[in-house]
Amino acid sequence: MVAIANRAVSNTKAAYEKVVIVTRKTELEELTARFNSVPQAQFYLEHAGQDFSTIAQSHQQYHDVLSGIREAIPNRLKSQVIERGFLPQFKFGEADMIIAIGPDGLVVNTAKYLDGQPILPVNPDPQHIDGVLLPFDAFNFTDAFAKSLAQEQPIKAVTMAESKLNNGQSLLGFNDLFIGTRSHVSARYDIAHRGSHEFQSSSGIIVSTGAGSTGWLQSVYAGASGVVKALGGHVIEPVNSGRLPWDTNQLIYTVREPFPSKVTGTQITFGVIDKSHPLTITSHMADNGVIFSDGIEADYLAFNSGATATIYMAKQKANILVGQNHSV
Repeated sequence: MVAIANRAVSNTKAAYEKVVIVTRKTELEELTARFNSVPQAQFYLEHAGQDFSTIAQSHQQYHDVLSGIREAIPNRLKSQVIERGFLPQFKFGEADMIIAIGPDGLVVNTAKYLDGQPILPVNPDPQHIDGVLLPFDAFNFTDAFAKSLAQEQPIKAVTMAESKLNNGQSLLGFNDLFIGTRSHVSARYDIAHRGSHEFQSSSGIIVSTGAGSTGWLQSVYAGASGVVKALGGHVIEPVNSGRLPWDTNQLIYTVREPFPSKVTGTQITFGVIDKSHPLTITSHMADNGVIFSDGIEADYLAFNSGATATIYMAKQKANILVGQNHSV
């Protein structure tokens, strides 16, 4: 059983009016929803040769951490627990502090529904969750929470990407945006950047933020480097292996597998988006065109013929509470 370290925070002068705890369903809860009860879920898994005990233990640990966090909130502060599925309908207040009980994807998803409110990210299971965005756990939470209430805990601003369509719809990306199709067919579009434009057919476009520069973008770099070396070319590694600070003043875009033909070009394949140079993409896809963020295909904008997307740095930043020695 995991318990939050027992340190009182009731005398800390709070700068917030309410604490909102964002959770996600555990694997056991998802299985229970699928099989209607815990015993039925256990029966199914064990008959399939899988270990049910680790799932049950992970569930218990997650809820032990949740209970400890709830107990640590001073009585004078309002508090509320919401499951991430309700984020699109939930209205956050200006004076809210948000606690997200991992994994990392929960922090990413939560940040896109905020307007500058700070997120205190908690790793519920450090033995199994890497937690790049989760510097706090059951053992150091209380101190960090007390300092956060007093506005003494360091905050890292995270630059987010935004895609805005010509019909007014918009979508934020914490790590990255993908512009392409839902299926494996080629995406067809016009791309324009820094005064140049061309018609392209490709596997889609990735736009990466500083936070996302250690993720999908690294895979793109690795693949491109391997191809160049295999063809006998010389690769000059990007500065800091292409990793950007979270609060960088730029976004990186790259075109995946552009196809050269009589009508499609391959000249605009990689570049930097900054305040003066957004990226513009006009869809030529009759259907299945899509823009989604952070690898979540359910979080998307339809991007079919007639739609034009402008990609730029979002005005609002995500504010993540971090440890004293956090280096990003």
